[in-house]
Amino acid sequence: MDDSKVVGGKVKKPGKRGRKPAKIDLKAKLERSRQSARECRARKKLRYQYLEELVSSRERAICALREELEMAPKEVNSNNNHVILQADATSTEPSDETLTLTL
Repeated sequence: MDDSKVVGGKVKKPGKRGRKPAKIDLKAKLERSRQSARECRARKKLRYQYLEELVSSRERAICALREELEMAPKEVNSNNNHVILQADATSTEPSDETLTLTL
């Protein structure tokens, strides 16, 4: 019995569709696969090194900002001690000499 089918005026035989796979040397295919895996691992290693350096630089920036933040109240207090207010008892309007700020 013939398993052929007539579709659109053409005879089609059952089986796989599309191109038949080319006969590839198994050793060459395995070597390409190994090489691809080596390259993938190398890219992954570079990516992780880059991310570790990025994290390290961000951590250093955070430490520097924290130190700056810790110093800010000290600087404000220091600057407040330098403000000299001179009140003129006879004048009710402030003049240029009434307030002296040194920063």
